[in-house]
Amino acid sequence: MLKRIEGSRAVAEAVAMCRPQVICAYPITPQTHIVEALSAMVKKEELAAEFLNVESEFAAMSVAIGASAAGARAYTATASQGLLYMSEAVWNAAGLGLPIVMTVANRAIGAPINIWNDHSDAMSQRDAGWLQLYAETSQEALDLHIQAFRIAEELSVPVMVCMDGFLLTHASERADIPEQAQVDAFLPRYEPRQVLDPGDPVSIGAMVGPEAFTEVRYLAYERMRQALEVIPAVRTGFAAGFGRDSGGLVRPYLTEDAEVVVVALGSVLGTVKDTVDELRADGMKIGVLGITTFRPFPADAVRLALGTRTRHVVVIERALAPGSGGIVTGDIRAALAAWDLHISTVIAGLGGRAVTRKSLLGLLRGGDLPPLTFLDLNTTLVEAEVARMSAARRSGPSAENILRDLGITASRIG
Repeated sequence: MLKRIEGSRAVAEAVAMCRPQVICAYPITPQTHIVEALSAMVKKEELAAEFLNVESEFAAMSVAIGASAAGARAYTATASQGLLYMSEAVWNAAGLGLPIVMTVANRAIGAPINIWNDHSDAMSQRDAGWLQLYAETSQEALDLHIQAFRIAEELSVPVMVCMDGFLLTHASERADIPEQAQVDAFLPRYEPRQVLDPGDPVSIGAMVGPEAFTEVRYLAYERMRQALEVIPAVRTGFAAGFGRDSGGLVRPYLTEDAEVVVVALGSVLGTVKDTVDELRADGMKIGVLGITTFRPFPADAVRLALGTRTRHVVVIERALAPGSGGIVTGDIRAALAAWDLHISTVIAGLGGRAVTRKSLLGLLRGGDLPPLTFLDLNTTLVEAEVARMSAARRSGPSAENILRDLGITASRIG
């Protein structure tokens, strides 16, 4: 059924149709609308699930771990500082091989405080052992949640579905909401690979010494390798059952003859594709490669997606690794290490700054890019703060100094 719906509500309806048995969450912007909608469904008895209000994000993931270990289909959601607060439990869920599904409504990490979108939160957990799927649209966010439960339970691994905060969670778009019967046919009844049974008591997550720890970690690596085969198969099954292509590993766009390929994740892909269409009309051989599955990283699929004429890869990054640069770029470089390519990193959209077609056109028309570029960086502000720090030992907090230079806030409180 097609209807105009907020992204968060679309995800909530998709999750509900997956029949989770335990839902637990602690509210944090911008994921709150998802769990609010699910809690209302439970209260109205539209969804037969146990909804637990917990005291923190750490507790939310801990409850999900307990529920999943006991054999329940478990779901939660978080964002930003909340994901960091549950980080220890996030690693535990993966180490225990529990098929929990979690929405991450991507949001910047402080300090300074910022509630707007970038990918810093999920990127901080990229090596925790969770699959990470990134949605381009609200429709894909809906679809990826249905696929995520299938993938998680097939492999017995947890899955993060990452959707850009506000840009997708709070935007209303037309979405095709499936029927319950379609979801039931696609997602079988949950049959856990492991379950705690009072009749056969065991310990899980207990001490493992050097004699076996490498082997345990290798199995986590092996499950990720298996995911590279399962995810495309699930995508194919989803297309057959729902009548639309969604999910998968990567999404190439006009890459067959492209000399320049722009790589990106998430909602920015729409703007990038519009930009590429305009550049194509001007005669530039350029394409786009959207990464849907970031963990495990689909190196083979990336290589297959690039055309034989590709000479320059531009990676749009929505997160920054200080002291290094781009995060996605590292995986792209490793995947293409044997190829003679120019690879550029573009840091863009941090803390919710708009990534506009105008800025991308100027960037991509400007000729060869350096290894690292900060899109739309206000160099005047940066140079003023660098000069301030050089001139005085007590230069003060940089964030507040920059806001004062912009005239946005006072230099003193009171």
